[in-house]
Amino acid sequence: MRRTPQAVGGEKRKLRLFKTEEAKGKVVFRMFSSSILVGICLIWAYRLSNLPTAGDKGRWLWIGMFFAELGFGFYWILTQALRWNLVRYYPLKFNLSQSNSSYKLPGVDIFVCTADPTVEPPTLVINTVLSAMSLNHPTEKLSVYLSDDGGSQLTFYALLEASRFAKLWIPFCKKFNVEPRSPDAYFTHKFDLHEHTADAQQRLFIKEQYEDMIKRIEAVINKGSVPEELKNQHKGFSEWDSNVTKQNHQPIVQIITDGRDTNAVDSDGCRLPTLVYMAREKRPDCLHHFKAGAMNALIRVSSEISNSAIILNLDCDMYANNADSIKEALCFFMDEERGHQIAFVQHPQKYNNITKNDLYGNSCPVLHKVELPGIGGYGSALYCGTGCFHRRTSLCGTKYSEEHKGLWNSETRKDDNRTVHELEEASKVLASCGFEKGTQWGKEMGLICGCPVEDVVTGLAIQCRGWKSVYYNPDNTAFIGVAPPTLDIALVQFTRWSDGMFQIFLSKYCPFIYGYNTIKLGAQLGYCVYLLWAPSSLPLLYYAIALPFSLFRGIPLFPDIRSRWFIPFAYVFVSKNIYSLAEALIFGSTFKGWWNLQRMWVHRRTTSFFFAFIDCIVRQLGLSQTTFTVTAKVVTDDVSKMYQQEIMNFGSTSIMFTVISTLAMLNLFSLIGVVVKVFMGGLECKDMEKLVSQVVLCGLMVTVNGPVYEALFVRNDKGSMPGSVMFKSIVLASLACLIPLN
Repeated sequence: MRRTPQAVGGEKRKLRLFKTEEAKGKVVFRMFSSSILVGICLIWAYRLSNLPTAGDKGRWLWIGMFFAELGFGFYWILTQALRWNLVRYYPLKFNLSQSNSSYKLPGVDIFVCTADPTVEPPTLVINTVLSAMSLNHPTEKLSVYLSDDGGSQLTFYALLEASRFAKLWIPFCKKFNVEPRSPDAYFTHKFDLHEHTADAQQRLFIKEQYEDMIKRIEAVINKGSVPEELKNQHKGFSEWDSNVTKQNHQPIVQIITDGRDTNAVDSDGCRLPTLVYMAREKRPDCLHHFKAGAMNALIRVSSEISNSAIILNLDCDMYANNADSIKEALCFFMDEERGHQIAFVQHPQKYNNITKNDLYGNSCPVLHKVELPGIGGYGSALYCGTGCFHRRTSLCGTKYSEEHKGLWNSETRKDDNRTVHELEEASKVLASCGFEKGTQWGKEMGLICGCPVEDVVTGLAIQCRGWKSVYYNPDNTAFIGVAPPTLDIALVQFTRWSDGMFQIFLSKYCPFIYGYNTIKLGAQLGYCVYLLWAPSSLPLLYYAIALPFSLFRGIPLFPDIRSRWFIPFAYVFVSKNIYSLAEALIFGSTFKGWWNLQRMWVHRRTTSFFFAFIDCIVRQLGLSQTTFTVTAKVVTDDVSKMYQQEIMNFGSTSIMFTVISTLAMLNLFSLIGVVVKVFMGGLECKDMEKLVSQVVLCGLMVTVNGPVYEALFVRNDKGSMPGSVMFKSIVLASLACLIPLN
C-alpha cells in the first residue's frame, strides 16, 4: 500500500520532496582557510615593511608586486565564500510518486535555442529536441519549442522530419527506458545488432529509421534549400520567400504537433507532446538582443499556446541524458515546506567529448561539485543559461510571496478552443520585434537584455526579488552538451563570459549594490568570484611579465630562502596548490587533468580575461557596443582527432596565441639567461639565493607552457603555431628583455 502523509495534531504532515545536507569537514576547512589568510596578511606586511626607497633599483617592480599580491589575496578571499558553507540538495523522487493521488503534476515547456544552421547543424538541434520530447512526463503536459534565430527553412525541415521520427522514438524510449534520450548519443553505444531477439530487432529498426532521417536532412542541407515537392508537404514553408534572410524576416510560428489533438499519437497510440517552431521577427533597424530576446519571445509565445508553470531551457547542443530529470526538478518546486520559495533549479553543464585528462579544462569537476553548489549555502545559485528549470512566474518578473504556496493544485494550461491557425497568428504578434517597445520586457520581465551573459544577471535579479534557487548536480547527469574542441574556441567563449560578467559588476546589478539586503553577503561574494574574472587577469599578467623581467636583470622580488619572511610565501603557495590538487583528485580528476586545468587558467587569465577587461572598459567609455559570437559546435575530422589525442591546437593567427607564445618565450629567455649567468660565473651564490623563488616560478611557467614550445618549434602539423605568430612572439619577448631599467 502507498503511504500517505499522516495527520499530526489534526494537521496533515507536510510531505518532503527534497533534502539538504551540509558538506563534511567544515571545521577543518575553515581552520585551514584561516591559516592561509594569516599567510597572505604576512605577505602583504612583508611587501609594505620592505618597500625599496626612492631611487632604488626595482622600486616600481616591488610596488607592482604588492598590488598584484593584494589582488591575488582579495580574490582568494572571495573564493572562500564558495566553500565556507557548502550544502548539497537531493530530490526524493519516491515521495513524489507517493503524492500523485493528491497532486497534479504541472505542465513543462521546454525551450531549445539555435541561432545559425552553419555552426549549429540542424541534425544536432533535432537530437536535442527529440531528447526533450521523450522525457518521462505526461505528454499532454509537455511542450517543446524550438527558437530558430537563423530563420532557416533547413532547420524547419529538420524539425518536421524529427516530428515524424518522434512517433517511433518516444515509445521506444519509454519501452526500453533508453538513456541517453538523444538518438545520436544512444546509437553511438555499441550494441549487438546481429542478435535475433525481438528487442534487438526493434533497436535495429529504430536505428535504421534514424539513419534514414539523417540522410534525408543532410541531403537537403547539402543542396542549400528545400525542394518544392517537400515544401508542398507542409503549409509552414509558405512563410519563406525570396525576401526572407537571417536578419530580416517576419515572425514565424508553426505548431507542428498540437498536443490537444487526440489524433496526434505515436506508434503505440499515445498522445504526442506539443511541438512548436518559432523564428521571431528580425529587422535591420531593430535590436534583437541575441539569446535574451529569443528567450523572451519564447516565454510570450508559449504563454499563448501552453502556458506551463515550469520552463526548461536548453542550448541546442545540450541533449537530455537523464529520463527522470523533470521529475527530479519538480521535487524542488513541489516540496510543501520550501518549494514555493524556489525560482529555478540549475543543472551543471557537462559534456560528452571530454578527453581522459580534460585537455582544455572544460569539465572541471571541482566547479560542479564544490564551487557552484557552494552558493547554495546562502539560498542562491547561478543561472548558467542552459539545463535550468524555471518557475514561469518568477521568470516573468513576479516578486516572491508566501501566496505562491499551494498553487500546484491549480491547472495553468490554457483551456483554449482556438484552432492551430488562430494560435499561430496570435503568437506571431508576441514574436514581433516591436512588441517589447514601451514594456518591461528585457528589464523587469523575462531575461534582462543588453548583457552578453543575460542568464547570470537574470538569475541574480530573480534572487534579489526574494526568490531562492537550487544548484543540483545529480549522479545521473541530466543534460550533456559538446565542449569546445579547440583552444581558440574555448578562449573566445571565456572572453564573452568574463566580459559579460564584469559588465554586470560595473552596472546597477552589482551584487553589493543591487543585492544589498536582498541576498546574503556570502552569495554576493560568491557571485563576484565569477563577475571579477576579467580584472583577476591583471595580477597574473603582471606576475607573468615582471618575474622574468626582473630575473633577467638579477633583481630579487622575494625574500631570501633563509629568511623567516620566506615561510609565508612558501606556505601559501605550497598549501594552496596541494589543497587544489587533492580536491581535484577527490572529485574525480587526474593529476594530468589538474595540471591541464592550471595551464588553462594561465591561458584564460592572460588572454581571455584580459581582453574581456579591456573590451568592457572600452564599452563603459561608450566606444563600442555589445556583440555576441556563436561558437561552432562541429569541427573537421583532423581537429577532432587531434583533440581526442590530447594534442593542443594552436593553428590560428589569433592575437590570443601571440600573447600566449610571447609570455612563454619571455619566461624561457629569462630562465636561460639565469642559467647562462650561473655557469659563466655572473651570479654569486648569495645573489642566487635571493632569486630562487623567481627561478622556481619562471620554471613553472616554462613547464606549464610545454605544449606552446612544442607547437612553436617541434610540431609541423595543422595544429602547430603559425610562423607569423612565432616571429612576433620571439621579437616581442626579445624586445622586453632589452628594455632598460632605470
